[in-house]
Amino acid sequence: MTDHREHADHDHTHGESCGHVAVPHGDHVDYVHDGHLHRAHDGHVDECEPTEHHVHEGHDHTHGEGCGHVAVPHGDHVDYIHDGHRHAAHEGHYDDH
Repeated sequence: MTDHREHADHDHTHGESCGHVAVPHGDHVDYVHDGHLHRAHDGHVDECEPTEHHVHEGHDHTHGEGCGHVAVPHGDHVDYIHDGHRHAAHEGHYDDH
């Protein structure tokens, strides 16, 4: 489940060749833009934020500077785009965002 927060005054149209990193997310695609993720929704753009905690089991890669994955600033931490979703370090494991 995601939080529905509209991104006001968004005049950019996201899509296949918009120049932003695309991240598959459930039934839609998010776009990394301005340090967060945008999702097209009912004629406007939302900030795509999960509201549930999902542990990524069996993750043996350590994310950080130079790890080879796209870093996305997210609030007080950094998520990494990996295997088609975002990973966030959390209490000794990684969460799927």
